[in-house]
Formats: sequence, C-alpha cells, structure tokens
Amino acid sequence: MCGIIGIFNDKEHKTKVAKGLELMKYRGRDSKGTYSFDNGSLGHCLHAIVSHVKQPVKGKGVLVFNGEIYNWKELAKKYKVKAENDTELLLSSLDKDGVEKTLSKLDGVYALAYLKGDNVYLARDLIGVKPLWYCENGFASEKKVLEKLGYIDISELNPRRIVVFNTKTKKTKTIQRKFFNTKPELKEDYKKIKHNIEELFKKAVKKRVSNKRFGILFSGGIDSVFIAAIAKSLGYDFTCYVCGFSRFAPDVVYAKEIAKKLKFKLKVIIIKDIKKYLERITKIIESSHAVKTGVALTLFGACEKAHKDGCKVIFSGLGSEQLFGGYTRQMHYFKSSKHFDINKEGMYHLLSIYERDTYRDDTISMSNELELRIPFLDSELVKYCLRVPSKYKISDEGDKLVLRDIAQKYVGDYAKRKKKAAQYGSFFDKAIMKLAKKNKKTKTDYLRSLYNKNLVLGALISGGKDSIYAIHAMLRQNYKVGCVIAVYSANESSYMFHTPNIELVELQAKAMGLPLIKVMSKGKKEEELKDLEKGIVLAMKKYQIKGIISGATYSDYQRSRIFKICESLGIKVFSPLWHVDLHAYMKDIFRRFSVIFSSIAADGLSEKWLGRKLDSEAFDDLVKLEEKFGMNIAGEGGEFETLVLDCPIFKKKIVITKEHNELEKKYIGWYVVDEAVLEEK
Repeated sequence: MCGIIGIFNDKEHKTKVAKGLELMKYRGRDSKGTYSFDNGSLGHCLHAIVSHVKQPVKGKGVLVFNGEIYNWKELAKKYKVKAENDTELLLSSLDKDGVEKTLSKLDGVYALAYLKGDNVYLARDLIGVKPLWYCENGFASEKKVLEKLGYIDISELNPRRIVVFNTKTKKTKTIQRKFFNTKPELKEDYKKIKHNIEELFKKAVKKRVSNKRFGILFSGGIDSVFIAAIAKSLGYDFTCYVCGFSRFAPDVVYAKEIAKKLKFKLKVIIIKDIKKYLERITKIIESSHAVKTGVALTLFGACEKAHKDGCKVIFSGLGSEQLFGGYTRQMHYFKSSKHFDINKEGMYHLLSIYERDTYRDDTISMSNELELRIPFLDSELVKYCLRVPSKYKISDEGDKLVLRDIAQKYVGDYAKRKKKAAQYGSFFDKAIMKLAKKNKKTKTDYLRSLYNKNLVLGALISGGKDSIYAIHAMLRQNYKVGCVIAVYSANESSYMFHTPNIELVELQAKAMGLPLIKVMSKGKKEEELKDLEKGIVLAMKKYQIKGIISGATYSDYQRSRIFKICESLGIKVFSPLWHVDLHAYMKDIFRRFSVIFSSIAADGLSEKWLGRKLDSEAFDDLVKLEEKFGMNIAGEGGEFETLVLDCPIFKKKIVITKEHNELEKKYIGWYVVDEAVLEEK
C-alpha cells in the first residue's frame, strides 16, 4: 500500500525524509507527501489499490498510515463520522478517542505514526503484517532506509507495543497491548466449527479483494489451493504463480497438476541462475538466514512475474501452520505427549511471525510493487481458530484436520497433500547449497558473504548443553550474538536456572569470545524473573541486542516466562531447540560437542555418571533408562544436568584440573569443578 517515514530532533529532518521516500519509492509510486513541524518531518508514499488519498493527512493531529482498515465503513456509520475512506476515518477517531481506544476498534492491517502536540505515536496491527522500524530519531517502513540515513540503533516495533516519542523532551514511553486468547476453548460441535471457519475465511478473502484482478502465490499445498478454490467459488478473476529451481521441483509438479485439474490459471517461473537473485534478495529482506532466503526466492520469482502481468495485489497462504498445526515439530511433540496444547503453540508462533515471516514477505512483494494480502492472518479468523479444540487440528491421522476437511469439498483429495517447506519443495535449498559448494563455502558462509548485517542477539547461558547448542544453532542461521547473560542463582532448586558449576560460564564466554553479563539472584520463585529482566535490559543498553536466545526444549514454564519478559521489553525471542526430536538432538550433541554430566537426580543414575562424558555409549545407556524408567533422554525433567567443555563455537577448550563429587543420595549428586582453565585446541 505504501511507505511511511518520520525524522525528528535532527536538523536535517526535511532532507532525510525526502531521501527516505526516494529510497523506498517502490513502496508507492502513485503519490508522495510530507509534513514538517518545529523539529521534525513526516513522509508518505502511496501504492494506490482503489483510490488516491495523499498523505500525511491533517486534523487535530497528523497521520501517516500504511495499511487497510476493513471495517472503516461500519465504524464511520456507528460513530457518525463523515469519512470518504479508511484514512479519514482513522484520523477522525485518533483525534477524538486517542490511540489506544481507536486501535481496539480496528479490523485491519496497519502501521501508523500519529503526531499530536509534541508526541509521535507509533503502532502496528497486533500480528505485525505491516512493518515498522524505529530509532531515537525517527521511524520508517523498512530498516534499511534508516540505516542508509545514517542511524545505527534501530529496532523493529513489537506489534503488541505502542511507542510514544516526545519530540521536545526526547523521552519515550511504551504502552502494552493485549494479544488474542486461546481460552476458553470453543464448546460448539464440529459441524458448527467447520461452518464458522469456512465463513470466516470467505469473509477474510472478500474483504481483501479490492480490485478485479489479483495473483495468488501457489505451491500446490493445502493453504494456497484453498485460497484459490475459495476465490474461484466467489467468482474472482485471478492468476496463480509458482516459482521453482526446476520444472521437476515437487511444488512445480503439484501446482501444474492441481491447476489443470481444478482449472486455475497458472504461470510457472523457473529460476536457474539464482546468484543474481540472491545478491538482491538478501539485501531486500535484510537477512542471510538460510530458510528466509530460500523462501524469499520462491516469493520473489512469483511476485516479479505478477508485477509484469499488471497485478497490484497478490495473496499468500502464510498463517495456516500457526492456526491449524502444520509444523513437523508440532506433530512430533503431539505423538510424544498427551498434554500438547496446539493452540498455545500456535499463539507463540503468531507472536513471532513478524520477525520470521511477515517482514520478509512484505519487503519482497513491495520491492515488486505488489500489495501482499494474507487471509489466514485475518484478526477475526485468528481470534476464532486459536480457541478451536486441538483434536480438530491434529491427531495420529495427520495435521490441519479441520482445514483439510473443509477444503475437501472444494478440491477433493488434493486437500490431503502433505507439502514440504517452500525452500525444499521448490529445490531452491539444493540450488543454494550447490552454489555455495561451487564457491568452496558452506551454505551459511556463502549467504553471510552476501549480507552480514543480521540481527544482534543476547543469549541466556547456563553452562549446559541446551543453552550452548542454542547459540550454536542461531549462529549457523547467520544471526549475530552480542553477549551472553548468566543468572547466578543462590537457590540450587531454582525453577528457572541451572546452578551446577555456573561459575564456569565465565570460561565458556571467553572461549566464545563474547562478553558476559552476570546477574546475581536469590532464586526466589517468580522474583528471580525480575533479576533476569535486569540482565536483559543491561544487555539491550550495553550491546544493543534486539532479541534473546533461549535453550528451552520442552519446558513451557521457562519459555512462557522468558517470552513474557521479552514481550514487555519489546524484543524478540528465539528458541531453536523448541520441540526438537530429542534422540536426534542428543546424537548431534555427542558428535559435535564435548559434554560431561554435572548432576544427577533420577532412578537409574548413580555416582558413576558424575563427570561422565556424553558419548555414544552414554547415549545408549540413556535410551535404556528411558525405556525402563520413562526418564527424559535429554534431562528435560531435571533428571540430570550437563557441562560443555568444548564445541564448534569455542575458540579454546575447557580443561578441568581439580574436581570432586558430592552425593546427597544414591541417585542424587553433583560433579563439582574446583579448578579449570582454557587451553588451545
């Protein structure tokens, strides 16, 4: 739809806003406008879909707005507001009711800045479909714009926060917003639930169709097929686009078969020379993350062709996994646990989708002058689906059960198709690996050579395998780690923090070449979270981190509390080990890492395990204990704890020179390191 920008408390604010609009002119070529005040300027460029409404718009306050409010006509009628479009309605409501009350009434996707007096309010839709980045001197739709204007400490606005800048005092404050609930679970019968989801989805598609012709990102999977089927049933004119590295790529093969059978118009894009695309795409999405890059290739090829065909809008199936349980790890956990809450999992994924998916997809589509529409992320649909009973989403029979059931009457057995992730189904992941090998690099290193300004994170570190492996995993995804944070808890039975040999995190931090933030805590339940928050705040100020890495695997107690802290601080959470296959994970640990057992607390374990190395023999013994006692093979239930002495991200290794064992009972004890040093590998 457009791009927005604002610069304040900078004597070059007018010049920089003009330059910023030029830098993101592809976000809107239909018109552009600026508004200047005492010590700042606002700017807007328009990508018109239906009508031309030049911004900034002025009333009692001044508004720049990127998005679409679907219920603006209903609101105008209800509150007796004279408005010709959603922008006028939005400004009128902001002038009259203020930001918080206005946002609570909106059904739509948006990123906005509202100037009232000396205050600039920044806000976006709760899921974060529309992007917004900010620094102490302003904001813009894209991070790269602020970077090119010379700003450094830039953050993506957390969608559940409203940030308020006072342009005179230069102070900021934040207002927290509530997200959707997963409780209470719906009590309606299955037939009613199916009907409601179908009608809500039709409504979600209808409200997003604002012109006669549009495109659909099409892979042959249930999500894009269902969008196309619903659009066809509603009588819309559209073209499907599929992009792959080869005509033999699974997504291309299936898309052609399904389109032919269901009589969808389909255009196939095959990209052979991906090098030039990668060089451009990594800069557009501002990331060299392998998954993001692979998916972005499929999107870019399709969007490029849709733009050439004259489309201004393209639909995406993003969001279905979060609503209906489509992740492989979710199915794995479902099969291993009777207490799996698929709605809670979906909610966590939705809370993170703005970092993982929506910014990538928005920048790719807008770089091709296309407006992206995502019906599965419709607020009414999300609100309803997060309360649908888990048994209607996932079972031993498969995933996305209710969605596949609804879709079957439109597309038959194609609703049952199990689809690979886009980067694999398109063969682009293979293509990137081949290109990296040709350049004598790993895939990670090759992509990093194309773009190396990735997000800086802080990592929670305990000394054990999970926290260190999580750091390793994020570095392999081309994120940067700015520091590590360790909580020294006085409570050996802390609910949150690992305590055995916690002092050795100093050596681990030195081995990784990372600064360490030490946090002292008495270890009182819940109060220790305040101590952790202080450490994270310090890391934000000292090292400008924008997110936290957590080694949580299956403990929702830990994950939920870390998530809550980070949401309140407006930063991101990364849990790369969440719901991993624990057997595969433990095998990878002993193959790559040097790890010993530092404590025991379970039947079947004994003093001989203290200080024992985690190797293939130890793993086999753990498997036997798992079968005999039901013990968690990764120690997730507190059965044991570990200490990492060496791993691929250590520049030096830890060598223990003095130690002793302490036993409380036959199967409860600690391996205590009295002295240890770092040595060259």
